[in-house]
Amino acid sequence: MKSYALVGAGNRGTYMFAVPIARDYADVATIVGVYDTNAKRSELLRSRTGGHFPVYTSFDTMLAEAKPDVVIVTSIDSTHHLYIIQALRAGCDVITEKPLTIDEHKCSLILETERQTGRQVTVTFNLRYMPFMNRLKDISRENALGTLTHVHFEWFLDTKHGADYFRRWHRKKANSGGLLVHKSTHHFDIVNWLLEDEPKSVHAFGSTRFYGPTREERGIRCSNCAYSNTCEFYIDLNQGNYRALYLNCEDEDHYFRDQCVFADEIDIEDTLSVNVRYSKGAMMSYSLTAYAPYEGFRMVLTGTKGRLEAEYFDGAIGPYAGNPVQRIRLFNRMQEMIDIPLQVETGDHGGGDGRLLHALMLGSDPSDSRQASSRDGAMSCAIGFAANRAIREGNAVRIADLFQPNPEEDQHEH
Repeated sequence: MKSYALVGAGNRGTYMFAVPIARDYADVATIVGVYDTNAKRSELLRSRTGGHFPVYTSFDTMLAEAKPDVVIVTSIDSTHHLYIIQALRAGCDVITEKPLTIDEHKCSLILETERQTGRQVTVTFNLRYMPFMNRLKDISRENALGTLTHVHFEWFLDTKHGADYFRRWHRKKANSGGLLVHKSTHHFDIVNWLLEDEPKSVHAFGSTRFYGPTREERGIRCSNCAYSNTCEFYIDLNQGNYRALYLNCEDEDHYFRDQCVFADEIDIEDTLSVNVRYSKGAMMSYSLTAYAPYEGFRMVLTGTKGRLEAEYFDGAIGPYAGNPVQRIRLFNRMQEMIDIPLQVETGDHGGGDGRLLHALMLGSDPSDSRQASSRDGAMSCAIGFAANRAIREGNAVRIADLFQPNPEEDQHEH
């Protein structure tokens, strides 16, 4: 029986971890405490699990009193390194939501602390557990494509999902590192995993073309906006889970879940293009748009023996809502087009979330490459770090130049 403490009591911490751990894994796992900067949200998480574990108002106190075997980190991205480092130094292993952290300096601190303490950091890349992605991995390992030489990867966020990053805390790079870190870390990790390689150099371009201060008809937040009746991005915090998780908790921390997606303070990009060269010579071209008319991705793997085209479209709006498309086609050197049979999977993140949690709670075979280490988390984030720097400076960035061997930074900030 392992004991778990949670830091971060938002939607992800509650429904990816706390509720299913208490409901489905009570024979192997017990929750011994939760900490969030918003105490009301912590209380809500506890009530939704039906648990009797303590709610803490100090992370240090939780570590000292609860003495968890494992700390699960689902807080704001910019705080990940603080909680991970403290937990490691307290003798705990750590499971952290992606991204590992938001910049190369914090990343170096995490890796060095893990090395010093001998504890383990696991990053939760749920896309590795999607059956669709597993099929891509199987095909690449079966040598049907030969040596992989190039990946073309387009990711589409629709105006329901994509807009949410521009009304929440993610909208400031100081909190999230931008979409190239917070969101694309998933996508970069999948490519690293498929190629079984690490990035060497990165160039990128990015801009904010759709969200941010691009229209006059805007306010501070939806709940008191003069344009709420006409704005297609209006959300009502009295509906669904919004009220309990956010509206009723506002007086604790003044975090407003319905901020305007056209605000001046938004400094993350919504239109992104990245080129990556890998250590073994493969290349990737990647793009992300956060205002597409539909949700999903298109990936093309090119190798010395053929080409694979994968399409995955779903989402809550657009032509694929309620009518998802999952398709893989293989084109070989014998001029054949082969449709790869697939079983359409349901569940959060294409069936990845449940499979990931199962592996975390019950363990997985050492030969299973899907469980991601801190190194995997660092290498996926590194593409985002390098891309952010390339956008700022206008030059290609070498991954090796990002990390310093002996970083010095305050590790005890709260």
